[in-house]
Parts: sequence; structure tokens; C-alpha cells
Amino acid sequence: MIAFVSGPVAALAPDAAVVEVGGLGIAVQCAPNTLATLRVGTPARIATSLVVREDSLTLYGFADDDERQTFELLQTASGVGPRLAQAMLAVHSPDTLRRAVATADEKTLVAVPGIGKKGAQKLLLELKDRLGAPRGTAPVAAAAVSGWRDQLHAALIGLGYAGREADEAVAAVAPQAEAADGTPQVGPLLKAALQTLNRTR
Repeated sequence: MIAFVSGPVAALAPDAAVVEVGGLGIAVQCAPNTLATLRVGTPARIATSLVVREDSLTLYGFADDDERQTFELLQTASGVGPRLAQAMLAVHSPDTLRRAVATADEKTLVAVPGIGKKGAQKLLLELKDRLGAPRGTAPVAAAAVSGWRDQLHAALIGLGYAGREADEAVAAVAPQAEAADGTPQVGPLLKAALQTLNRTR
């Protein structure tokens, strides 16, 4: 198993990063919130999980080991593959997912694209004794609310967009962020911002 890759970031795409390791470019599938922390030409260490299929080898990347371990635990539930597990971590942090399972919070899981009410109920039952208890405290909402603009702007610049384009995309998704129930999540906002930029090009 490849536990992590470390090296300069050679390229970034909306759903992946290429990291140069020993002269090789390793493609790593990453959620937007992980990509938001990377910059082309800057050294990075990405925790990874290798998913083996008959016709493919796919390396999924995460901000830290906790995310990677949660990704692997989520897939022990029936019906959860790597794509859905990554989507869950794009929308919620590992601790938010642990808290949701511990408190049987369906609403948190239904917020993930691809999970309906029945699916959420099933996941709560299956993951109850697998994810464990929350490890930390809930993030400070005020700091997160004020910081999402800077994080999103930096992520768009890192993906190669001009400052003006990044400013316009941040403004375009601001109503979505302000309407969010609780703390705005940078991952979904980055997806929405990229869709806005693709429409204007």
C-alpha cells in the first residue's frame, strides 16, 4: 500500500493533483478541499489510499492520515465505494462524520450528494461501531465563515485562474455560502466556483 506521496506539485486539475516523486509524476485523485491546500511548484505531502480494481489502480489523496483512515473505514459500509467516501469527506471533516454517526444525525449525511434519507439511515447503522467517537471540538464557526473566501480564492489561483476570475467566482458563490446551514464548506463551494468559471469561458 502507498501510504503517502511527497514531492513538488507538478500540476493541478479540478479533481486531481500530480506530484513528482523520484522523477515520476504520480496522479492522485483529491477532493476540492485537499486541492485547495496545494500549489504548483510547492512541495507537498499527501496521505494516500490505493484502490485496486480489475481494470484500474487509483490513488486517492487526503490532507492527513485521519482523512485517509476515515475514507477506508467508510468503504466498509455496504454501498459505499471510493467515490462516495471521497464525496463524504469533501463535504464533512472526519470529526463531523464521527459526530453525525455518534448522534444519529441523518441531516448531516443527507447533505452529501448521492446520499438520500434511506441511505443515511443505513449508513448510521453500519458505521455506528466503526468510525469511533469524535476526537476534537467542533470548529469555530466565526473563523470558518470569515476564512472561506480567502481559502476559495487561493484554491482558484492555485488552479491557474487569474485574480480577476477568482474574484468573480468567489462573488458568484457567495450567496450559496451565506445560505449554508452552519459553516460554509470550501470543497462544495470550489466545485460551484469551477462550474461558474467554465460557463463564462
